[in-house]
Amino acid sequence: MTATLTYAYAVCRPHDGPAPTGLAGLDPARPLRTLPAGPLTAIVQDVPAADHTEEALRRRLSDRAELERCARAHHEVITAVSSLTATVPLPLATLYRGDERVREALRSQQTAFLTALDRLAGRTEWGVKVYAPTAPAAPAADPAPLTGRAYLAHVRNRHQGREQRQNAALQAAERVDTVVRGLAVAARRLRPHGAEVTGPHRTHILNAAYLLDTARTRELRAALASLRGDEPAIEIELSGPWAPYSFTDTGAAP
Repeated sequence: MTATLTYAYAVCRPHDGPAPTGLAGLDPARPLRTLPAGPLTAIVQDVPAADHTEEALRRRLSDRAELERCARAHHEVITAVSSLTATVPLPLATLYRGDERVREALRSQQTAFLTALDRLAGRTEWGVKVYAPTAPAAPAADPAPLTGRAYLAHVRNRHQGREQRQNAALQAAERVDTVVRGLAVAARRLRPHGAEVTGPHRTHILNAAYLLDTARTRELRAALASLRGDEPAIEIELSGPWAPYSFTDTGAAP
C-alpha cells in the first residue's frame, strides 16, 4: 500500500452534510473527507507521501503551471466548504503525518479556531481595488520648442498638474475606503500591485479586503456604483464574495 500523508484544506464546525463532492482536490484518485476533532472538523484528503516530501513540493511549486494547478484545486475546495458553513481556510500545502496529527493540531488551537469561526459566521470577504489612469506621455517634440523661462514654467506646470491628479486620485481612494469600511466589520490594506500586473496605463493606489455580513452585499454594490459616478478620476473594481482568507488568523499555524 502506498504511504500517504493527510492534506488539510480547511477547518469548520461539524455539520450534517458530507465533505464537498465533485471536487478532485490535489489527488483525483482519493476522495475528500471530513475529519472530526471535538467541536471542530477538518476537510482533508489523503495524498501520496512520495509526492509531498519537502524536496518534491519545492520542485513542484517552483513550476508555475503546477503551482497554479495546486493553488486552484486548494481554492476550489475551500470555496465549496465556505459556501456551506463558516470556514477557516488553511495555507496551501498544509500536511500532516496522519489523521491523529491533524486532531492534535486542532485540539491545541481549539479556542483560536472557534473564536475565528464565530467571527466569520454569516460573513464573506470582498476585495476592492482602486486605480488611477496614467497620464499620456508628452509628445516627442513640441512644434515650437520652448526656451528659458517659458520652458521652466511649462515643466513646472506639468509637474504640478501630475501632482494634483495624483493627490486627487489618492483622496478619492481614501473616500472609497472610508465608505466600504463603514459597511464592513473588518478591513485590511494589502500591498498594491506594480505595473507588471496592472499594465502601463494605470496605477494601483488601493488594494483592500473587507469582511462584510452577507446581508449587506446589496448595500456594498450600491455604494460602489454611487462612488463610480462621484469619482470619475479613478477606476473601482469589486471582487468576491471570497472565502475569508484575509480574516482567519488563528494566532498560530496549524
